[in-house]
Amino acid sequence: MVSRSYSNLLDLTSGGSPNFSRGGKKLSRVATVAGVLSELDDESRSNGGSDAPSSISQERMIIVGNQLPIRAHRRDDENGGWNFSWDEDSLLRQLKDGLGEDVEVVYVGCLKEEIDPSEQEDVAQTLLETFKCVPAFIPPELFSKFYHGFCKQHLWPLFHYMLPLSPDLGGRFDRSLWQAYVSVNKIFADKVMEVITPDDDFVWVHDYHLMVLPTFLRKRFNRVKLGFFLHSPFPSSEIYRTLPVRNELLRALLNADLIGFHTFDYARHFLSCCSRMLGVSYQSKRGYIGLEYYGRTVSIKILPVGIHMGQLRSVLDLPETESKVAQLWEKFRGQTVLLGVDDMDIFKGISLKLLAFEQLLTHHPDKRGKVVLVQIANPARGRGKDVQEVQLETHTTVTRINHDFGKPGYEPVVLIDTSLHFYERIAYYVIAECCLVTAVRDGMNLIPYEYIVCRQGTDKLDEILGLNSSSPKKSMLVVSEFVGCSPSLSGAIRVNPWNIDAVSEAMDSALGVPEPEKQMRHDKHYKYVSSHDVAYWAHSFLLDLERACREHVRTRCWGIGFGLGFRVIALDPSFRKLSVEHIVSAYKRTKNRAILLDYDGTMTVQSASDINPNSEGIEILKKLCRDPKNVVFVVSGKNKEILTRWFTSCENLGIGAEHGYFVRPNLGEEWETCVDIQDFYWKQIAEPVMQLYTETTDGSFIETKESALVWNYQLADPDFGSCQAKELLDHLESVLANEPVSVKSGQHIVEVKPQGVNKGLVAERILTKMRQKEALPDFVLCIGDDRSDEDMFEVIMTAKADGSLSPVAEVFACTVGQKPSKAKYYLDDTSEILRMFQGLADASDQSAAKTVSFSPQRVVVIDKV
Repeated sequence: MVSRSYSNLLDLTSGGSPNFSRGGKKLSRVATVAGVLSELDDESRSNGGSDAPSSISQERMIIVGNQLPIRAHRRDDENGGWNFSWDEDSLLRQLKDGLGEDVEVVYVGCLKEEIDPSEQEDVAQTLLETFKCVPAFIPPELFSKFYHGFCKQHLWPLFHYMLPLSPDLGGRFDRSLWQAYVSVNKIFADKVMEVITPDDDFVWVHDYHLMVLPTFLRKRFNRVKLGFFLHSPFPSSEIYRTLPVRNELLRALLNADLIGFHTFDYARHFLSCCSRMLGVSYQSKRGYIGLEYYGRTVSIKILPVGIHMGQLRSVLDLPETESKVAQLWEKFRGQTVLLGVDDMDIFKGISLKLLAFEQLLTHHPDKRGKVVLVQIANPARGRGKDVQEVQLETHTTVTRINHDFGKPGYEPVVLIDTSLHFYERIAYYVIAECCLVTAVRDGMNLIPYEYIVCRQGTDKLDEILGLNSSSPKKSMLVVSEFVGCSPSLSGAIRVNPWNIDAVSEAMDSALGVPEPEKQMRHDKHYKYVSSHDVAYWAHSFLLDLERACREHVRTRCWGIGFGLGFRVIALDPSFRKLSVEHIVSAYKRTKNRAILLDYDGTMTVQSASDINPNSEGIEILKKLCRDPKNVVFVVSGKNKEILTRWFTSCENLGIGAEHGYFVRPNLGEEWETCVDIQDFYWKQIAEPVMQLYTETTDGSFIETKESALVWNYQLADPDFGSCQAKELLDHLESVLANEPVSVKSGQHIVEVKPQGVNKGLVAERILTKMRQKEALPDFVLCIGDDRSDEDMFEVIMTAKADGSLSPVAEVFACTVGQKPSKAKYYLDDTSEILRMFQGLADASDQSAAKTVSFSPQRVVVIDKV
């Protein structure tokens, strides 16, 4: 089914209307424009939504990857057309088994082969109708910059912990390559838009090639059900932060609903980057990790991918496999085979493995002539000087080892650097006594899984090898600590691949393990691998994606921001922007008004270095306070001395200090306390504890107030400060368990204050006094920006029910910024707050100019954190 957005995406290039459905689709021609698109392109779609209902009820998954799971072959006939077939080795093809028969799967990606522009329309039509594949045709020059440039030159080395310290190591950042990356992601997004039904379909994006794709899809369809899985490592924040476009990639990924990683380490690094660079924190709730991002919860999935058991078993049963196993068994008769299977790239550690094997033969002469290392080196997927260096070093080392330790009939290292058929590789697995996977950094690496299943064998293979089919199977693994599969293989010998001595000793240990132990380790691994296959992985991801998207229909969503800074706000349906005209109109027709206002973060930017009130804000407050219908209060977390100094010129302004502990109705009256507290002896207990954490946490400090103690770690390292704050919170709760205080954590703070003290006390006090004067407020405005203001919102929102307000009172609880809140309204920033108050102040001036009659007092409460 074509998307509802079809008309504004394809009409200009096709000139016609869509004519395909899920049964048979007619793909319209889409112009592919060579060149680079700006990341600010297509802003007109930023307000797109997914409001149109769908008539399709069948669940559908759109799988997006860099390459389609398709093999293409040019026909030799006169027409010279193309033959297409499934690539059964592709993970994108294999994962379909875990999605269920009732889930329709559509693929979006590139073909490995270059298709002439004159053939692209026919090829696209064939692939869609026959394979449900939507090809993205990328101009060769643009694709080269995208794949061989940004992906392989910048992202791939960096994600594998290589810093671009010199032109030979990844090279300097090239913004033209980044623009090509963005452009290709945009082309992929357009392809998804051609076929998506946004309210029904799930979209699953794969790997680092398409990391900004979630932003383009979320911009067009705010409620798109979108998952992303990273198949490479994710580096620590110290490595990742060197990338000039680090924030753009993080924000793009956060536009997904579910982000998947192979291991907890990769997820932990990603979460740390989000915390340090974006200030986005995460929480674990009922076993699920989630980040709160503009009202949306972005879920984190940690599950290593598996292998396709059915495909592997079918290849084991092939006559070709049996023939190859028999051939290899005869070739290596009387010798023990160690096997390495790696891509020919700088991160697979092939040369380090060869050096370790050389050391094994040097230190253990008895192994010479008896142990053979078969190293299968798959052709590199990248290109460049580093690949050539790896090839040269590998061949040089192999030649030296074979020269020093070889003899007639014995070649210590067998290097296979040509492409092998899958069944040939399987045959080597079957006859190998031990598999060596010693990559210096790798995302997952499924070679150990394949080896384990192949060592389980079949009846026919057991017969060839002279084994009893009923006897226990055995296998041994030497695995690098730095590959994603390592944590799940508890029976493997784990090594640091950089430590050649340790790897050599591991090889020797693997050969000397007793048979019963080999069998036990194999059985343990086989049970895990066979139960956690690719179908299990895909099914688990889909279940979590469904769970992560469950709240979509219950929230109001709209997009803000430009370019790759675009994000979607998700809020309660009743939450809306406060109209200045509406509130001014209500203000003019009411007579008893109460206004509560926060200051820091409301009337001034919270992060500003100078938070002293500016002259504009002071003049507005003076005008509001001069109106006899108003009672105006600033309610703040600051102490009373600072607030007195700041607002001395506002004589009629009421102030609530230290979150409502102290209250003063106006400048001429004394400070009062909302809660009667006789003693603050608990400070003597809490302060030494806070001091301990201050001394051990660089950048933290203690704020001492009359009613509270605050430990502030805003200037400390985010991760360490957060960790210390959790420990401090637990420590304080323990030592103050029997004291009449509450210990709470906030934005970069841990605060200890008397129980019952909050800003809501000020709101209750004001409304109570107005009711005692028989002047029930008919207008209440409360504005704040953080968690401490929620208590005020709660009081005024429930005041009408308990008789504290006029039956016809208009209540405006407003928060600053679009975020989840008990308030029903929001304004975007402090400039809009000041503009609104200026409108109210002008209304008071106009009223004063028209009449000199007495008006009942109005209450305005201003919170100044």
